[in-house]
Amino acid sequence: MICKLFWYNIAMIKRNITKELKEAASEYPVVTIIGPRQSGKTTLAQMTFPKKPYCSLEDPDTRLMAENDPRGFLDNFPNGCVLDEIQRAPHMLSYIQGIVDQTKKIGMYILTGSHQPKLHEAVSQSLAGRTAILTLLPFSYKELKKYKTDWSAFELIYKGFFPRLHDKKLNLNRFFNSYLQTYVERDVRMLINLKDLDRFQRFLVLLAGRIGSIVNYASLSNDVGVSATTIKTWIGVLKSSYILFELPPFFENIRKRVVKSPKIYFMDTGLASFLLGIRSEQQAQRDPLCGALYENLILIEILKLYYNKGKRPEMYFYRDSIGNEVDCIIRQCRKLQPIEIKSGSTFTADYIKGIKKFQKEAGKNVLPGKVFYNGKTSFMTNGIKISNFLIHLPISVFSD
Repeated sequence: MICKLFWYNIAMIKRNITKELKEAASEYPVVTIIGPRQSGKTTLAQMTFPKKPYCSLEDPDTRLMAENDPRGFLDNFPNGCVLDEIQRAPHMLSYIQGIVDQTKKIGMYILTGSHQPKLHEAVSQSLAGRTAILTLLPFSYKELKKYKTDWSAFELIYKGFFPRLHDKKLNLNRFFNSYLQTYVERDVRMLINLKDLDRFQRFLVLLAGRIGSIVNYASLSNDVGVSATTIKTWIGVLKSSYILFELPPFFENIRKRVVKSPKIYFMDTGLASFLLGIRSEQQAQRDPLCGALYENLILIEILKLYYNKGKRPEMYFYRDSIGNEVDCIIRQCRKLQPIEIKSGSTFTADYIKGIKKFQKEAGKNVLPGKVFYNGKTSFMTNGIKISNFLIHLPISVFSD
């Protein structure tokens, strides 16, 4: 038996991206779900399409069948199926193309994959115009509230958002230690010829200590003891495996000298906290990187807002040569939404200085701006909205 029907564990929750997934499947013959390991891609696909046969290409026997006789393998599923970890057998995409072109059926195949470059390359060659591509990250805060309603920001920071960790109430240390060994290190070895695992592990810890900082390849190279080229390769692999997220700088139409290197963040703050040795909410709150970790938390939540609607936001940060900075700039319809993120619970006038200076530099297309802080009250000052992202849970961070 090469596949199975799925009986869903009712303890798991409905994901916010489900509506977008169903709509995509009603328009395209194939929907491809990409994202990090353990983000819930398989569960999402099976929960949304419980009557579709399910096949995992991680399974050696299933993969061997798909490799040896792809046509025969797919003939077993005349109405399509869920194919998990499709990057393990990318040649299958050409055969899927032939089937969907011939049958003209909508919503036949639901594909999942964890390695963005391999999957994107294969999809662009074989399924261009035939597949919608959705990105699923670990739980959003809104989803996590269905397990518990009174999370604090720093509890979220050190625990992270991986679904299985919360659904099964797993031990944090064992989960993240296993995640690093089973997925991160294995996936890195699959993508590059990693010879020195100890240095790579040290590199991960150093990256966690640089959350929210401008990427400095030379500094990392000196600290790790490998070339800057190797550092760039390692960062590229971690981005493609959805471990890291790079926030590019905004410098269009700005006359002043501005920073033109990206900032680096982790896709899950729990993994970053584990690498930093943070094991409690209190530790997270006292850590020297508490502000950067809080910034990381809110930025990824903003990213999830867009991904769960099937959108890819144009997100940037702004910093000029004299230190004026805005944590996040979102561009939409030629308008710019500046956002400041502060871990403090008490508002001060300094929170809006960066926004006001950016508005002056960037011109008329800049919106009033927002500040997301850790306080409990929401109010307006100087036309700028001050609120707690986690308390008020905006549908969109963009002001129309």
